[in-house]
Amino acid sequence: MRLLSVITSFIFASFILSWIWFNYPEARVYIYDFISRKKFNTLEVRYSAENIMDVHRRELLKDSAHSFLEPDLKFHPYLLMEVKYNRSSDKTSEGIILWSLTDGEMVISTASWDMTHGFKDCIGSGADKNDFKIINILAARGGSLDRETLSRILNVDNDTLDGWIETCRRKNLIVQNGNNYRLHFQNPKMQVIPETKIDQSIVTKAGRYAARITKKFRPAQIEGMARSAFGNDFAIRKKTEIFLPVYSIVVQNPDGSLMTTYFNALNGKKLSQSHHIE
Repeated sequence: MRLLSVITSFIFASFILSWIWFNYPEARVYIYDFISRKKFNTLEVRYSAENIMDVHRRELLKDSAHSFLEPDLKFHPYLLMEVKYNRSSDKTSEGIILWSLTDGEMVISTASWDMTHGFKDCIGSGADKNDFKIINILAARGGSLDRETLSRILNVDNDTLDGWIETCRRKNLIVQNGNNYRLHFQNPKMQVIPETKIDQSIVTKAGRYAARITKKFRPAQIEGMARSAFGNDFAIRKKTEIFLPVYSIVVQNPDGSLMTTYFNALNGKKLSQSHHIE
């Protein structure tokens, strides 16, 4: 009897709320306004859309038949990690890492927004510490080595080395060419210190849910992969999600088609192709 009463009350409350939702627009406005006040951390907008369009006008507008449409600003998710790691045998360094939660790569510098290349596939394949023993050696030596050199550097028995190599091959992280093994990435960029060169202010800004791009990777995936990649002495002291403001600059062509270019609102520079896919 009590369960029936609860169900009846729930149905009645749902009916009342639905009636209010559809008959009182101000209620919807209030709810949307409440949601829009949700705050999230974002890097600072240092360049306006108008400034970017002026600077790149000749590049984007081929002639007078091309025209700008209204620009749009959206926020791309990153994981900000406060870390410490061994810089050398006698020195510990502390710093900050920015890691994209949409393309799975680490930002090397916020001034250029240069990023690594190769970690995304490592996350997708579930690369572990043993995989990175192979990957890191190849990355440090130009991306390719023969088996004998790998064996000498790693100093493990043949069965162990064969197991590590085969696992990396199965995960499509390395490929074999004769007696050589190389990283299976185009222009890999993985030999980096675990720190983003960052000097921009981090501010808190009120943002709309609709203005945020959906994450493709979970923070836990990034954390686990970073620990595997950067060794036992790498530690994450603190972490938070932060968002990069990105402008969509749209140009209408003479035939009515549209061309969209994406610009970093922090440094005013054009972003790579990976940011074009939402």
